[in-house]
Amino acid sequence: MVTTIIFYSVSLGLLGLSFLKDKKKTKMALKKAYIPFTKLLPALFPMIMFVGIMLTFISPELIGKVLGEESGIFGVMIAAVVGSVVFMPSFVAFNLGENLLANGAGYVQVGVLIATLMAVGITSIGIELKYFDKKMTILRNSMAFIASMIFAVILGVTM
Repeated sequence: MVTTIIFYSVSLGLLGLSFLKDKKKTKMALKKAYIPFTKLLPALFPMIMFVGIMLTFISPELIGKVLGEESGIFGVMIAAVVGSVVFMPSFVAFNLGENLLANGAGYVQVGVLIATLMAVGITSIGIELKYFDKKMTILRNSMAFIASMIFAVILGVTM
């Protein structure tokens, strides 16, 4: 919560500074940003709803039990799949990771969850396909998943 307040405060402060420096350019930039934002809303809304529903029905405590250190490779695979499907901003994902660790989740499981949350985007494929072709989207997501699994192995060996 504090991170979010800081993030928005800094953003609004910089926007205000920009407005003081050049009102015309700032207004033009806001108008230019508004159009793509409204075009992305139909794709973003289902992702945000999905995350909200998931976090409502699945408590961090339950996730911590499923992703505990003793869950082994099964927990790593669950974390990788969940992280690949769910979409959330990094400042939410890192706080979630901290909560999961506090509730008994293992470092490897949380590490691969965060890695796939940040790198793999099954729920954002619709948006990606608007900007990249199908082959590139599949390749990017596949390579990100493989890199996340390599990261999990490295974490498992070093932790």
